Amino acid sequence: MSRDFEELDYRKTALGELILRRRRMLSLGGLEIYEVKLGEAFLMSSLFHEVEESLARLGLGELAGERWDVVVGGLGLGYTAVAALEHRQVASLLVVDVLEPVIEWHRQGLVPLGGKLTGDPRTRMIHADFFALAKSPGGFDPQHPGRRFHAVLLDIDHSPRNLLHPRNAAFYEADGLRALSAHLHPAGIFALWSDDPPDDEFLQQLGTVFASARAHVVTFPNPLTEAESASTVYVACKATDRTG
Repeated sequence: MSRDFEELDYRKTALGELILRRRRMLSLGGLEIYEVKLGEAFLMSSLFHEVEESLARLGLGELAGERWDVVVGGLGLGYTAVAALEHRQVASLLVVDVLEPVIEWHRQGLVPLGGKLTGDPRTRMIHADFFALAKSPGGFDPQHPGRRFHAVLLDIDHSPRNLLHPRNAAFYEADGLRALSAHLHPAGIFALWSDDPPDDEFLQQLGTVFASARAHVVTFPNPLTEAESASTVYVACKATDRTG
């Protein structure tokens, strides 16, 4: 196989065929790119990671205090998780992914950021369905049922409307968001990446559960189109506990 294109892993999963590949883009001076496909859809590319990093920056930027326990839903190539670890206040990082091969890629060093995540003692990776854990009373940490977190950063579906699986839709309704909110500390943050423009209807759903909700449009250069592209990061804050 050409060194300009290499398939690093191929797995059949319940969600479809999962492929990790590496290629050199000669049009960009031989830049090495890692890409992930699920079925016919491109899940992620190392060529575009600004919004994944902004998800951590914008979400954690709303927090106060000195020690934060954080959940990242969706591991991917690791950009959101690594950006979260750059905040010294992060005391623990729980990364949840339903695709076990993705976790293995990081542990085996098949992706560039794997060593940063697996080598940081604050990080623990969990093979599980984020959406099932979000609606469960026990929450995200199977070792500590009922544990609450200061922030949940989510990057799984393409958007609240463009889903990897139809069963995920319930999470983006008020009841699903309310179940998630129960796993957050007072004044905790829920932040979500979306590849679509801001969705007023979804913002209203967030507003029925959280004390505040905003949509940030994040622009970034797209070398493939030689223009700017844009995605959305939603940031919602849980109410403070006035009884305390």
